[in-house]
Amino acid sequence: MKKWLPYGALILSMLIWSVSGIAIKSALVTFSNLTLLVARFTLAIAVLLTIGLSCRSSATLGLQKLDKKDIPLFLLAGLFQPCLYYLFETYTYDALSSPTIAEALLSTNPILAPVFAWLLLRERVTIYNIVGILVSTIGMAMLVLIGSTSFELGNAWGILTAFLSVSTAVLYSVVLRRIPAQYNSMTIVFYVQLCSLFLFYPMWGIREGFHWPLSADLTIWTTQVWQSVGCTVYLALFSTVAAFVLFCYAVRQIGVTRGNVFNNIRPLFTALFMFLAFGEHLPLGKWLGMALIILGLFLSQRKSKNISV
Repeated sequence: MKKWLPYGALILSMLIWSVSGIAIKSALVTFSNLTLLVARFTLAIAVLLTIGLSCRSSATLGLQKLDKKDIPLFLLAGLFQPCLYYLFETYTYDALSSPTIAEALLSTNPILAPVFAWLLLRERVTIYNIVGILVSTIGMAMLVLIGSTSFELGNAWGILTAFLSVSTAVLYSVVLRRIPAQYNSMTIVFYVQLCSLFLFYPMWGIREGFHWPLSADLTIWTTQVWQSVGCTVYLALFSTVAAFVLFCYAVRQIGVTRGNVFNNIRPLFTALFMFLAFGEHLPLGKWLGMALIILGLFLSQRKSKNISV
């Protein structure tokens, strides 16, 4: 039973992240990109600190003291993701003419994961891993692109930032594997996100002068403002705390290559959510894409004793 826990954690984290885009869109009606990032990560740090100090005697949830020699790893992880990843991701959606193309490009980290994992960690990559990643990625592309009416790539810098965004996400996973096993997931996510927040605040100050757009008088807040605030709270509690802790735990258990391939199910969950909640039509090709994603996931998790890269 215990061996399935990392897979359950990955599926749940991807489910949370798959609906985060809807929450981000609603929150950005009221907040700028940087203000939203600062708000959600400040709240997330407060929640993680509260849980960590309240459960300090717990080996799973308690915050642990960092060894000085490990601090550079936490700083590096915080730089890669959330900091650089979210900045590059935001520019990608802004620069590319088609959100569909942006989503497809930003979902390609399973392709880069085995390359980085082998080069930097010498992590074993099997034929099953490679075939599973290819099958799952083809399914993801079918799910995202079938039915889309816009395929114009747009700004070349947007393509570059999409590649950089994916690269930083994979490098974040690599650094997670480098962090010593003595630290629990709660401790890792807390300090990594704290490092990112120290980077976000100066950028927010330079770009927006630390301007907070909401009035202290709650009685004048509109319905849209309350919706944006509610979405920001969701992003902080679920997308930034719960999903990151779950993903951190899973990747440290099963590895960078096998863990990152689960990113392909994010578009699957998004499509199913839109189908169930809003009745969005899903043509046969999209259902076939979903089937390929699931098939690819099963293939990528198989272990080969005889063939490896």
